Amino acid sequence: MEQTLQSLGELLLGAIPTGVLLLALYIFYDLILHRPLEAVLAERRRRTEGAVEKARADIARAAARTAEYEASLRDARLAIFRALDQRRKQAMDARAAAVAQARERAQQQIAQARTEIESECAAARATLEADSERLAGRIIETLLQSAGQGPAAVVGGR
Repeated sequence: MEQTLQSLGELLLGAIPTGVLLLALYIFYDLILHRPLEAVLAERRRRTEGAVEKARADIARAAARTAEYEASLRDARLAIFRALDQRRKQAMDARAAAVAQARERAQQQIAQARTEIESECAAARATLEADSERLAGRIIETLLQSAGQGPAAVVGGR
């Protein structure tokens, strides 16, 4: 057993340089490769997250601008519709005023025409009455002359 312990002791003594070399290799690996690699990966992660955050902020700004644009577009459309409605009302009012004015002119022309027709009718009646009396006198005169009597006999015989 003593020999086993001595062999074990020799093995452990022989393993010390291997352990020291292994520890030195780990320290060199950590200093030369692992820490710089971790730093590069951390920087990359930081930049990636920063780019993602910036992209999210840009998307949020674009969404806000889009909402503002849509709101201003909606307001502009509403203003256009209001202006069109106002113009339509003005056109309808102007049309109604023109129709009323045309009706008034037509009523005036009708009244004037009636007055002219009535005055022409009265003048025609007066002319007809004068003509009818004159024609009646001629007819009587003609009838009396063809019957051989003069106008004096007819007037006196009445």
